[in-house]
Amino acid sequence: MVQGKKSIPLLYIMSLLFCLYSSVTVYGVETEGSTIENPIGFTYKVIHPENQRSQVGYFDLRMKPKQKQTIEVELRNLTDKDQTIEVSLNGTTTNSNGVIENGPTGIEQDASLRYAFEEIVSGPETIKVPAKGTEKLSLTIQMPAKSYDGVISGGIQLKETVDEKKRSKQTGVINEYAFLIGVLLTETDTEVYPKLVLNTVVAGTKNGEGVLFVNLSNIEAAYLGDLVLEVTITQAGKAAVLYETKRSDLQMGPNNQMSFPVPVGSKLVAGDYEAHVLAVSGEHEWSWDQPFTITDEEAKNANEGLTNRGKQGFDWQLVVLIFVVILLTSFGIFYIVRRVNKEKVNQNKKSERKEKLQRMKQKKSGKISKK
Repeated sequence: MVQGKKSIPLLYIMSLLFCLYSSVTVYGVETEGSTIENPIGFTYKVIHPENQRSQVGYFDLRMKPKQKQTIEVELRNLTDKDQTIEVSLNGTTTNSNGVIENGPTGIEQDASLRYAFEEIVSGPETIKVPAKGTEKLSLTIQMPAKSYDGVISGGIQLKETVDEKKRSKQTGVINEYAFLIGVLLTETDTEVYPKLVLNTVVAGTKNGEGVLFVNLSNIEAAYLGDLVLEVTITQAGKAAVLYETKRSDLQMGPNNQMSFPVPVGSKLVAGDYEAHVLAVSGEHEWSWDQPFTITDEEAKNANEGLTNRGKQGFDWQLVVLIFVVILLTSFGIFYIVRRVNKEKVNQNKKSERKEKLQRMKQKKSGKISKK
């Protein structure tokens, strides 16, 4: 690893996600003294304590070992009915797209994580806010006994409780909204630099496609941003590249792991391979030449996922749509040709009638001689 100048941590990531599936989650932050409105009908306001380090819309707190503290978020109900809001506390994770998440995920925590956010911050699972009223959500922070360099990070998700009876009667796309408030906990000004390690390379599937997952860990309590990953896969002892991919603008959270996918695009074959991985972030650079083996079972599972996608991927709706378009186009062409021909026939009839009428007039005037 190459260390350069001081790394600038990415204090908080704000995302607005418009999903194409069954739900939409809105992640938001707010500035001091402001509120944020949402279709679910409530707003929130972060109440900054004295140990808040910066004037931002999330908690950025300077803590001490063993310190116990209560933090508060003011919730305002904008509707005429009482609201029950679900409270979810989540540690920071990094998904396979290199995006940092502070909401609920199924991503496994990295082995390098010393103190889990969910074990340090606690609070109620729900809070009731009266109609047109306000209520304060109180959360307790209990810092570990030992001093800690770097950052402990996570998020507070606020979401209206779902009425399951009403939900069961709904059809089509169902939009769900949630607010997400970041929490950063630091104890010292000691500079901590991110450090990447390569764990494993395994065969798998993602979204029904065969991929090779390159699992990396950032084993330090520091954010890693502007990450560029370049991966090439070869057979063991050979130079020919079988699969390759390159992605930029990736991010990783502190003490996070990421399973970076390398698209295969064809069936995998069991055997011995090598992954050549280059990771660059600013002045930090890491590289590995990692041998790995794809077993018969791994290749079979990955190929079955790819095959099933091919079977299921035959889009009958698209076929019907194409057929309808062709049919309508054919009818359109037939109608236009028929109309043009009809207009020609009508025009010919008009010309014949006009000519006949002219001849009759000429005959009456005696201009046409009998033969």
